[in-house]
Amino acid sequence: MRNQNQDQSQAFEQIVTREQGLRRSLSSRQMSMLAIGGAIGTGLFLGSGFAISFAGPAVLLSYAIGAVIALLLVACLAEMTVAHPTSGSFGAFAEHYVSPWSGFVIRYAYWAANVLVIGTEVTAVALYMQYWFPASPAWMWITIFSVALIAANALSVHVFGTIEYWFSTIKVLAIIVFIATGAWMVFAAPVDSPIGFANYIQHGGFLPKGWSGMWLAVIVALFSYLSIEMIAVAAGEAQDPERAITQAFRSALLRLVIFYVLTLILVLAIVPWNQAGQGKSPFVVAMEAAHIPGAGGVINFVILIAALSAMNSQLYTATRMMFSLSRAGFAPQALGKLNQQDVPLRALLLSSLGIAVAAAMSVLYPQSSFVYMMAISMFGAMFAWLMIFVTHWCFRRKWIAQGGHDLPFKMWGFPWLTLLGAVLMLALMLTTAFTQEFFLTLATGLPFLLILTAVYWLWYRKPR
Repeated sequence: MRNQNQDQSQAFEQIVTREQGLRRSLSSRQMSMLAIGGAIGTGLFLGSGFAISFAGPAVLLSYAIGAVIALLLVACLAEMTVAHPTSGSFGAFAEHYVSPWSGFVIRYAYWAANVLVIGTEVTAVALYMQYWFPASPAWMWITIFSVALIAANALSVHVFGTIEYWFSTIKVLAIIVFIATGAWMVFAAPVDSPIGFANYIQHGGFLPKGWSGMWLAVIVALFSYLSIEMIAVAAGEAQDPERAITQAFRSALLRLVIFYVLTLILVLAIVPWNQAGQGKSPFVVAMEAAHIPGAGGVINFVILIAALSAMNSQLYTATRMMFSLSRAGFAPQALGKLNQQDVPLRALLLSSLGIAVAAAMSVLYPQSSFVYMMAISMFGAMFAWLMIFVTHWCFRRKWIAQGGHDLPFKMWGFPWLTLLGAVLMLALMLTTAFTQEFFLTLATGLPFLLILTAVYWLWYRKPR
């Protein structure tokens, strides 16, 4: 048993060795903020408007279900990451514990999802800037902010971590202020005021779109939570991976659930759900309802920072995933090379493709580009989450069978909670096929998966 475990550990050490070269300069506090930075972005501030339109007040249940899935995923990922902190993360875990094919497809699918989500975020950035400059073209803002963030990521991981830390700090402070202001508005409102918890049962009741609408909104909720997994990717550049990972996962998830649930509870009490339009963030609408001079503009600025922060995080994650693919021999060697600052610059530039896609979409479909980009990008991210649960199931069984040592962090309720997470993710992925809003998710995702599989078997499969 011990020899088998030693062989397995040595085999994974080969993966860690080939991904060396990145600087371990991210502190524990930066790691904690990275997880928050990726997950508090467009999904919460703009995407929540779509979720509310699908489910009404029942969107609270949708985000609660999404939070349960995120909680299970974080626990699975934390256990594996503590055992093997590396930039390839769940892609490397899948390669080692499931099969080389799964490591290939999960990394490419996740990379593609992040590339497209970068486009989604920068599309939203343009939308937020048009709040102040309504006549300005979206492509102009997309270009300006994209160049700035690509330059920041090219400097060093420390610069990236510092920028992301302050971006995330601004977001967290703003959400705390929003919660305090929103709570004052709700509890201080006169009895006959349109503000109050009575909004939960008006305009069709708590479930105006039925249970199907509530379940559909879970997909948008998941889009909001996506990127919390990036903390596992950043583990490869953490100063003290084991301590940083466990602290970051626990604190980030707790803050996310509190922030998401509390803010949506207040938004729905301040703004009737049928007024949470898709053209403007429900948070801006809520602050405008307070009639505080400039409040809407301040919130719009915070939302702009949130989108830039999420875009910054996703650009980092996509770059490291392509770096991992290159070092594994699944992409051109040039993409795995580091510049003088130990940043995979070529992988960064390739991962910026989503920005060009977003610019084109904003010109071709100015009114619906955000919805299209979200639907298409969802497949790779949802597939990655599904495969993380599958990988954890394989990981734990092999770890125990091979006499692995006790880990400082373990997923609870194994294997049932791991399987529950996988079943919920599979159900949500299948649901997208029956919805008008997300039919592009599987329609584009499955052919992409088949193409990846064909490429793997034709070029990269190694005979045993």
